[in-house]
Amino acid sequence: MASLPVELLVGLYLGLLTGVIPALVSWVLGFVVRYFTGVSIPGFAVVVLGLAIAGVNSGLLALSDRAVLASGERAAVAIVVIVMMSLYAHARGDAMAADFPKRVSLRGLRDRTLSTDVVELVGGRTEVRVVVVGDVGDIEGYPPLPADLRERVRAAEWRLPADLPLSELESRVADRLRTEFDLADVHVGLDERGRARISAAPPLSGLSKRVPSGERAVSLDVLVPTGLARGDEVTLRTADRCVRGTVVSARSGGSPHEPPRGPEVPPPDSAGGSDGGREGSGGADAADADASAPAVGAPTTAGGEGRVTVAVSRADARHLLGSESATVVVEARGTRREFELLAVLRRAGQRVRRIAVGDGPLAERTLGALAVRDEYDVAVLAVRQDGAWRFAPRGSTRLRAGDELYAVGSRDALTRFAEVAG
Repeated sequence: MASLPVELLVGLYLGLLTGVIPALVSWVLGFVVRYFTGVSIPGFAVVVLGLAIAGVNSGLLALSDRAVLASGERAAVAIVVIVMMSLYAHARGDAMAADFPKRVSLRGLRDRTLSTDVVELVGGRTEVRVVVVGDVGDIEGYPPLPADLRERVRAAEWRLPADLPLSELESRVADRLRTEFDLADVHVGLDERGRARISAAPPLSGLSKRVPSGERAVSLDVLVPTGLARGDEVTLRTADRCVRGTVVSARSGGSPHEPPRGPEVPPPDSAGGSDGGREGSGGADAADADASAPAVGAPTTAGGEGRVTVAVSRADARHLLGSESATVVVEARGTRREFELLAVLRRAGQRVRRIAVGDGPLAERTLGALAVRDEYDVAVLAVRQDGAWRFAPRGSTRLRAGDELYAVGSRDALTRFAEVAG
């Protein structure tokens, strides 16, 4: 018979050898039972289960070699090792199930929020500074980005509300990129620290894409106001009349004593009025902001002598092309309360969505009978019927297939309501 230390070592070896499977089973059962039921398996049940499984393993070993369990000391040590391994594995599985999220879905992963380390308090509201990291990639199926445009996108940054999920922040960054650089397509991935990885496609067309149907683009050499941006409504004063138009591009040199105000926006591929006359490529030497100031939402001119391209009617285009000089005057358009309302709704977690009514449960029923606020947790703001919008519709308004609605509610509620409406 071997000495006691040898017997103890052999028992330890047998316990580790036969206790692996009981420990694995104990971990799986502890995790599964706690995750789905919230109840922990009693330790006594774990011990019994572990010893039963180990007994089967030990019996198989004893069949091949009867001397394996010939000593009581080695059997006792093996039992202690098996019990300790089973209890420890069960405790780890139970603890892991308690910390593991109960519902893991793609939407839950996309609705993750920013890290508190990057959130800043500015003027009583929380903001995050979003910057681009890494190289700006190309999108398959589109031409590659020009080198200068790639660098401007790489250098862009934005300040956005920090109380939004990352999916919403990604959408906002993509919208900013499309607006500021006129990109054909954008893919944005944002991490919890406000770092964006971007793939983009270059603009597919130049000035003609931004001129409304039925209007003409005319370029003029004028004194460009500071802060002029694409989309501004301006009045062009000539010697004998005033012409109203919309800015589709602008370029200015600014004062030679001023430092650079920001990255330039490249001129579009082509420009000019279709009636002939002065042709121009209207770009925008735009400034997002000083290096120390937060970037603004769209490129703006630095002011000074430059060139402005405006969209006007055909008759006004002929008049401007025949004028020797013009003066650009920017008029106030007032405060857009609807945008303030949308911002309030977004901060409250609400969204506005346009929904089409199909041949479903909503067709041929009135809003009062549907009780959409109680049944679907949304409110209908407007209904379009026969080509005309009716705002704040009454409960007697009857919906028909082909109508369109503007509804407000949470993202999930609007999704459910759209499925029912369609």
